[in-house]
Amino acid sequence: MKERYPTLSQPATLLGLFILLLAGFMTILDLFIVNVAIPSIQGDLGASFSQIAFIVAGYELGFGVLLITGGRLGDRFGRRRLFIVGMFGFTITSALCGLAINPDMLIIARVLQGLTAAMMQPQIYSSIRVNFSGRERGIAFSLLGMVLGLAAIAGQVLGGFIVEADFGGLGWRMIFLINIPIGIFSILMARFIPESHAPERPLLDWGGVVIVSLGLILFLVPLIESQNHGWTIWSFLSLAAAAWILFGFWRHQERRRLAKRQPLVDTMLLRQSRFAMGGSLVLLIYSTSSVFFLCYALLVQTGLGLSPLSAGILFVPCSIGFTAASIAAPRLVERFGTMTIFWGAVFYTFSFAVLIWQVWTAGGDLVTVHLVTALVFVGIGQGLVMTPLLNLVLGFVEESKAGMASGIISTLQQVGAAVGLAAVSIFFGSVVADADGGNSGLYASAFVNAMFYNLIASLVSAILLWKMAKERVEGS
Repeated sequence: MKERYPTLSQPATLLGLFILLLAGFMTILDLFIVNVAIPSIQGDLGASFSQIAFIVAGYELGFGVLLITGGRLGDRFGRRRLFIVGMFGFTITSALCGLAINPDMLIIARVLQGLTAAMMQPQIYSSIRVNFSGRERGIAFSLLGMVLGLAAIAGQVLGGFIVEADFGGLGWRMIFLINIPIGIFSILMARFIPESHAPERPLLDWGGVVIVSLGLILFLVPLIESQNHGWTIWSFLSLAAAAWILFGFWRHQERRRLAKRQPLVDTMLLRQSRFAMGGSLVLLIYSTSSVFFLCYALLVQTGLGLSPLSAGILFVPCSIGFTAASIAAPRLVERFGTMTIFWGAVFYTFSFAVLIWQVWTAGGDLVTVHLVTALVFVGIGQGLVMTPLLNLVLGFVEESKAGMASGIISTLQQVGAAVGLAAVSIFFGSVVADADGGNSGLYASAFVNAMFYNLIASLVSAILLWKMAKERVEGS
């Protein structure tokens, strides 16, 4: 019989869950922590603006491309085993990032770091999915959602602190080197994570791996590059090629399913309306998160002249709101069901409306401390939506497909982040393209433009959640 966690009250169970949550925190933290260190990296390594963009995007690109494959590898070879392999690789590549002597080395190390994170991240989702049940699964996923959201927020605060503290004269390098002791600890403690496999131990569809990886690369690169070079004919050709290749991937998976050969992605899973709708929600919510964090950093640091640490401290109220809402979310969902997440999305939409109104009316005369209330609202909205969303979506799939579903959802998180970067380019970057830092009025206008994207995306999310909640009530 497959090993399971007994109860959350047992120390070994809590320690295993803690290691999974710690790993999830690390992988998401490294998506955001590098943003505040960009000026220091550029000055130290003499990186061009294009190289800086690839340092930021390289991790995301590697992360997004291999997530589905990582989930399937865990299904076949064991989720704890792949977790350890991924954590080992993540620790080594973090060291390579911290020891980089030129921009090209750092770009390559960041891509490799993203690839190893993609081996590890799906095992976190699927291990929770198959080793917990009922109320405890909901609590565990709520904790995971809270930790992932806090990691994004901590990237702003912790990154600014580390860069300015300049530990051992290492400066920005410490944002990567700090992963080494945490990685070693996680590998040693991974024995408390129960091993699990998919019941059928499927063969991996390597042809599907190549096709979907190429399609995702052609899709993500123009979205990320649009922030630097705008939308060129090559951007549209790349997106068109991505659409054609991903359609070919769908056909390839469908043929394998009909031939009763294990596909990389079960097309029947994607045909489930609730899972498809849940995946759309994940993409939308994580795109708004990407837009908000990056535009906030650009507004208060480049536009208003705050230091990285000051910008991080100003962001603390947002983290407080997020933490409080995340703690309350599981009990609210248990009592009121999916409607809790719907009202969370409504409040999330309202928070962006408040933020837009506040920055719009103040313009270039914006006083940063006046953002505190709106930042608290944004944090509360994210906590009420992001924290229980993972449990909701992955709860739609059966245990045997947990690894596959986890890889899909994790990939959609990264695709959402890439869509957010494209939105930043269109709504924020186009306004300040020729502006110098310190033009607070122009940066305020750009911020308002970008938040209109978040307003619409969060409103669409609320509509989808209302529909999902209605269907669950009618189906019960």
